[in-house]
Amino acid sequence: MDLYLLTINNEIEQVNLNDDVNKNIIIGKYLLSLFYYKDIILDINHKQNELINLIKLSKNGDSEAQYNLAIRYQNGNGIKVNYKKAFKWFLRSAEKGNSDSQFYLAICYMDGIGIQKDDKKAFDWFLKSEENEYFVTENKNEKEEFEMKLKLAITNCLMSQNYLGYCYQYGKGVNKNEKRAFKWYLKSAIVGCAEGQCNIGFCYANGIGTDKDETKALEWYFKSAENEYAIAQNYLGYFYLNGKGVSKNEKKAFEWYLKSAENGNSEAQNYVGCYYQDGKVINKNEKKAFEWYLKSATANYAIGQCNLGTCYINGIGTDKNETKAFEWYFKSAENGNAEAQNNLGICYQYGKGTKKNEKKAFECFLKSAESGVAIAQNYIGDCYYYSIGIDKDDYKAINWYTKASNNGIKEAKDKVDHILSLY
Repeated sequence: MDLYLLTINNEIEQVNLNDDVNKNIIIGKYLLSLFYYKDIILDINHKQNELINLIKLSKNGDSEAQYNLAIRYQNGNGIKVNYKKAFKWFLRSAEKGNSDSQFYLAICYMDGIGIQKDDKKAFDWFLKSEENEYFVTENKNEKEEFEMKLKLAITNCLMSQNYLGYCYQYGKGVNKNEKRAFKWYLKSAIVGCAEGQCNIGFCYANGIGTDKDETKALEWYFKSAENEYAIAQNYLGYFYLNGKGVSKNEKKAFEWYLKSAENGNSEAQNYVGCYYQDGKVINKNEKKAFEWYLKSATANYAIGQCNLGTCYINGIGTDKNETKAFEWYFKSAENGNAEAQNNLGICYQYGKGTKKNEKKAFECFLKSAESGVAIAQNYIGDCYYYSIGIDKDDYKAINWYTKASNNGIKEAKDKVDHILSLY
């Protein structure tokens, strides 16, 4: 195999060979005749031909080919790593206006890859890479913030590098570019920024700027979590709970949720409350469940607010209090929680913790139903059939009952059959 590759590389590099090497080439060609039928040889031959063609296109001035060749030299993809040649081809491509090459050229200047480190040139090329993307923003403050953070990131400020990842991911002060976001997050993460480590884990978990890889996501979440970053600890709880990148383990899930909750993560606080209320993984303790829901709700986490409302409406871990239940359902519903919107509708319909108001009940049920909550779809069917807060409309009642039935509400199907039997 080595002799075969030597034969191929002879075509690419066009080096001067002595007699011993010529003999090796003859042997290599002989070995090729013996192994040519093997897929691996054919695959290598195909890849080498691709590389030869890429070099020809690059020498002919194709900026995209020059960029791809530079990436190959940088990563050692089918060719020996050579940072100087990578820089050379990035530069040629960048000078032709290729924005990706301009971005990577800036990285070369920033990190001294294949060229002497030069912060000013790095900054200039980073900005050029954005200018060629025809970026236009009306938010002058965002652009100024981006440029300020860029200067700091070039000097290896970890938090600024992570911030640039955020800018690229969401298009804040710069063109949205998930691949570049991934690059900046990774740079920040490698040198120990806990937030950057969490963000790179999130990129791997969701395929943002890179291929989806739950195993790598888990690895980065671990690094971030060990640095006491609460969001990463919460993600680890989710991964263990759902068996993503690791074997499912609810006990470990709880342990990571608890660490995250103790570090102030409101989503994790809600999960810990659920564990204490459920009592399957740890001993059931409704008082502790209520306490964790309260922490989550106070931090404005919508699901925690909804669960706290349910504690108050049913007297779970606290005294029953319909007024407080209504207040927390209302806050949760305002924050967009569809289940809370349904529960708020029930409060309005029956006057629990507030004055009875069937029109508002209907409005709340409708918001929840439109978000896909099956029981709310059933209630909307009731509203239309029994004229609760809205004029009677059998056709709309059937429509909503059918949606509820399709989403698993058995009684809704019976209601449709009943209405149709009357016609």
